[in-house]
Amino acid sequence: MSEFYDVIIIGGGPAGLTAGIYASRANLKTLILDKSKTAGALAYASLIENYPGMEKPLTGKELLERIRAQALSFGTEYREEQVVGVDLVSETKEVITMSDSYRGKTVIIATGSMGRKPTIKGEGELLGRGVSYCAVCDAPFFRGKTVAVIGDSEEAAKEAVYLTEFVELCYIVTSSSKLKLEESHPVFSNSKIRILTGYTVKEIIGTDFVTGLRINKDEGEETLEVSGVFVFIQGSQPVTDFLGESLKVDERGFIMVDNFMQTSLPGVFAAGDVASPYFRQVVIACAQGAVAALSAEKYIRGRSRIKADWHG
Repeated sequence: MSEFYDVIIIGGGPAGLTAGIYASRANLKTLILDKSKTAGALAYASLIENYPGMEKPLTGKELLERIRAQALSFGTEYREEQVVGVDLVSETKEVITMSDSYRGKTVIIATGSMGRKPTIKGEGELLGRGVSYCAVCDAPFFRGKTVAVIGDSEEAAKEAVYLTEFVELCYIVTSSSKLKLEESHPVFSNSKIRILTGYTVKEIIGTDFVTGLRINKDEGEETLEVSGVFVFIQGSQPVTDFLGESLKVDERGFIMVDNFMQTSLPGVFAAGDVASPYFRQVVIACAQGAVAALSAEKYIRGRSRIKADWHG
């Protein structure tokens, strides 16, 4: 069992990192669990020019790196791990990853809204029967088999490389003309990976389990014989799959919070796009992350009101 934390933050985007800054600055032992440094909406943004205090535009990745460095400078611990489950009902909260289990007094959920509903023919019907959204979770089930990863992002490539530790062959299929990666990325030199660009995915094939992937390009249609399909196409749904039914959500699946970012469970807060379906802006995510951390500090120390740095 790992160390005990005051605040465990799930998600390393602007909301989660800002929560880390405020929590650590309040001398709370703080941990951020982030599945990937480059998987969130801000990391994908080509240019940000309306964030306060910037003299010139920055890429989303550059801005994210600056906020992360600031959080680390205040003592926030940062670990790149995929969260697969939680226990939020008990007074002591537990967050479970593929490699460890973390306990804390409070949890802030800041996982964003890049999840997705099944859109590919056969995806929903074969989910859990060869279709997966987590290579780290399900790779061992495909040992010695052939699989496909759908996507062009760094996250998709990272998951594909991980899969090669188990599978015989892994296709990466994308409709883009190239993967959104640096040329030095290990995915390009991995002998177990075949990259297929410019292909549209038409259908995931199978009855009881996945047996193939039907894809199309200008010159025609073909079917890849695969036993598994890992989908890493980004969408706009809140990322809450690891929560089960522990928290109240609205009709679209966004976590319901009050003005202090408190969820339906004491000591559990949510911030950013996972709890904000209306305004998907970096500055708003950061503000909500700050409020969540201040509320967590109030909860932990039993204050009657949130502590402020300044008074107007």
